[in-house]
Amino acid sequence: QVQLVESGGGLVQAGGSLRLSCEASGRTFSSYTVGWFRQAPGKEREFVAFISWGDTTTYLRDSMKGRFTISRDNAKNTVYLQMNNLKPEDTAVYYCAATPLRYSTVASTYNYWGQGTQVTVSS
Repeated sequence: QVQLVESGGGLVQAGGSLRLSCEASGRTFSSYTVGWFRQAPGKEREFVAFISWGDTTTYLRDSMKGRFTISRDNAKNTVYLQMNNLKPEDTAVYYCAATPLRYSTVASTYNYWGQGTQVTVSS
């Protein structure tokens, strides 16, 4: 079992930055790939980024490349999503999730989910 808790969301002006944290419980955290997804009102949940277990390969959605960075600190059981140059269209609830698969952008392959943290970007 892995339990995930997100933090770091909030209200920010366009062009600003936020760093989201996803803290996990469980001794096997380093064996899971952790992904970030987001869901805006009235829209489907979409993939944002993942960082794999083992080689810590990262992958980001095209629209986030150059603005978002994902990293992990296994000693702290935490994954971070650094978000820079935020835009109003980034407004959503952001969720972190964990999967034993090494590389996945598909939400249904993630077994464990956090409760989400709200990010609101004002124009």
